[in-house]
Amino acid sequence: MSNAAWKRTERRVAELLGGQRLPVSGRGRGDAPDVEHERLSIEVKRRQSLPAWLHDAMSQAEAAARDGKLPVVVLHQSGQRYDEAVCVLRLDDLRRLLGG
Repeated sequence: MSNAAWKRTERRVAELLGGQRLPVSGRGRGDAPDVEHERLSIEVKRRQSLPAWLHDAMSQAEAAARDGKLPVVVLHQSGQRYDEAVCVLRLDDLRRLLGG
């Protein structure tokens, strides 16, 4: 993947969420987010494809979301504390949660 592709993705995410992309030179070694935002610490990952099971889980959450409910997938690793589970939601839904 070219540098231009992930930089473009970071810029677009920053734009959509009302943040500002931090250039790699300004980030140091992992101690700063990809996107600076007033309420979020945003790390952007671009991949050619995401796992099919993740798409399936999101589709299942979306199918079950009725009456304006927000579809969320919670990823819990065996042995992990439940409050450390990872939540996945659509970027547009996050924007709406933030009031955008």
